[in-house]
Amino acid sequence: MTTVSHLDRATVGDTVKRVVVAESRLSIDPATIADSEPLVGELLRVNSLGFVGMLVRIEDELGTTLPDDLFVGRSFQTVGDLIDVVLSGTETTR
Repeated sequence: MTTVSHLDRATVGDTVKRVVVAESRLSIDPATIADSEPLVGELLRVNSLGFVGMLVRIEDELGTTLPDDLFVGRSFQTVGDLIDVVLSGTETTR
């Protein structure tokens, strides 16, 4: 696992939002996405297959490896939920 010390909520949030926007095939500024935005709703459309690809891309962009069991049994309703879990996963690799 990679040791990362530069990741904070803003960095993780920016990365997650950028990846979610790309996965939803939108041409909007990721900064306009609120943490409360549903992952599956009128704006964002993240499906289960896309979710796996997003996680790989998030790991690549953040330069970290998230624990395999991090997402087991968790429910993600909003962008903020995903940011929180990714942030907790990066903290375990420090």
